[in-house]
Formats: sequence, C-alpha cells, structure tokens
Amino acid sequence: MSTLPDNTAKTVPFSMDSQSTVVPGPCVKHWSREEYHRLGEQGWFRGQRVELIDGELIVLTPQSYAHANAVHLIFHQLSELFGSEFSVRMQVPLVHEPNTEPEPDVSVVPGSWHDYSDHPQTAVLVVEVSKSSLDYDLNTKACLYASMEIPDYWVLDLENRQLIVHRQPVIDEKAPFGHRYQKTETIAANGQVSLLENSAVTIPVASMFPT
Repeated sequence: MSTLPDNTAKTVPFSMDSQSTVVPGPCVKHWSREEYHRLGEQGWFRGQRVELIDGELIVLTPQSYAHANAVHLIFHQLSELFGSEFSVRMQVPLVHEPNTEPEPDVSVVPGSWHDYSDHPQTAVLVVEVSKSSLDYDLNTKACLYASMEIPDYWVLDLENRQLIVHRQPVIDEKAPFGHRYQKTETIAANGQVSLLENSAVTIPVASMFPT
C-alpha cells in the first residue's frame, strides 16, 4: 500500500455531498473590544492585569511596590500641574480602533470625565512606569501611542532611574502600527522634564521615583 506525501494531506472527504473541504491550520484569535469586555464581565481576567493591543490579550506582570508608588507620585504631581481643562487619569483605558484598548499608568486627557461617553481616543500626555516591561513600553507601546497621535509620551525607567521622553509622532510604514516618535530624549534622575502643554512648567525627574 502506498502512502501519500505530506503535502497532499490537506483535505478530508465531506460525506454530506461527496466534496472535499480544506482543513484550516492553527490561527491566532483576535479579539474585539466588545468581546474583550464580555470576557472581563465573565471573570476571565480576575486577579490579572490585562490590556487589548491590536486584538491580542496582553497579560502584564503584577505591580511591585516601587511601580505602584511611582504611578501614584506621577498621578498626584500631574493632577496639581494641569488645570481644570484637563483630567488626569490613573490606569484607565484609552481606545484605538475596534480592537485596541491600552491602559496606561497615567494619562492626561482634555476636558472632564463628564465630557466622555466612552474611553478617550487620545491624550495630551501618557506616562508608563517600567521595569520588566521596558522593552514593550519603548517599542510596541511607543508606536501604538504615536499612531494615536499622542504628542507627549514618557517612560519612567525604574531600573536605570531615568525618564525617556517621546515627542513628535510621525508616520513610518515600517514601524509597528505604522507610526513612531521622531524625537526621543533620555533624562537622568537629576534632570528635569518640561510639560509639552506648558514648557514653563518643569518637574524634577527624581520626584517621580519612590524613595
């Protein structure tokens, strides 16, 4: 009895009408925001930090004390510096396309909470606090936020005690999400960063780190 070569084993008989149908191979399931929210309501993410990026469920590492402390420090500082025309949010989602919903550590959006019927689609400033997620925040997240036309994106690097500032989002077809930031600046802990919304206002980078 002869055997079929591997490359011919792609169809199986369909007895209902004597036709053959192609058997699909393994594929990646991409989720919509609606499906993502339904999974959350059903308790699939209980006890986990999850965000939806380009249809994929990204499970984030648990927050360390240093991470949580830095997030609170940044949130309170920005809340004092931005006026009533803006809302400073802590670990609240933004929306991009039907299948992307990142949850930045801190975001600053125009207007008040009452101005929105859904999560905002952009922000004037986004801040991520990073240690184990540094590569993810500097690459995937940076390109994503650039595609969302967020003009000012900061990454607080806990390990190296520095702040990486991203500005001037531009189109780049070779980059993830088709965008990147044209200008990137690394500021040491003993430096200061100015707000893009108001360059006269500066924040000591050291004040963002937990003691």
